[in-house]
Amino acid sequence: MDVELMVAFWGVSMLFVITPGVDWAYAIASGLRHRTGVIPAVSGMLTGHLAATFIVAAGVAALFAASEVVMTLLIAAGAAYLIWLGISALRHPVTPDLESQSAPSGCGRLFAKGIGVSLLNPKVFLLFLALLPQFADTRAAWPVGMQMIALGVLHVINCAIVYFAVGYGTAVVLPRRPRAAKIVGILSGIVMIGLGLALITEKLIAVTS
Repeated sequence: MDVELMVAFWGVSMLFVITPGVDWAYAIASGLRHRTGVIPAVSGMLTGHLAATFIVAAGVAALFAASEVVMTLLIAAGAAYLIWLGISALRHPVTPDLESQSAPSGCGRLFAKGIGVSLLNPKVFLLFLALLPQFADTRAAWPVGMQMIALGVLHVINCAIVYFAVGYGTAVVLPRRPRAAKIVGILSGIVMIGLGLALITEKLIAVTS
């Protein structure tokens, strides 16, 4: 596979990853609970991104994009899930526990939520659909599917670097600032709700235009 194409994709991918969004919001929320909660939460999101990579490489996502009904249902499910996560964050803002050093309960739940954050976010599939084919070379020795998987794995590595940094940075900086931690948790919830509403609004505009 062309190294120059991979480097170019890495740069474009990193630009998307460092832009705050629902993944950032979830990494921050997990870091506010306890630093050991970052591992299952971020690992869940990375697993979701890997699954999305294989789905796109297999061509299934192209079928989703070609079906207006399927894409509408996917967007609706993703938007509802983001809004639900945001409302939960606002109803139960996280307060750092400075006395407890044990691992947080519900690591499996954090992991499962992480997968949901990725897989129920149609932006992930649309991002892969828009980017991966542009950086795949039909003349290369590797099959196009394998190239797309390699690029997707590179994107997941970028995600791992940034999301773990965000999660652990939150866990280190905010626990001794409970007021700031509460504010960040509330802002994370607002971001999730805003992104969910933006998805719905975007779809409504597309349907009515």
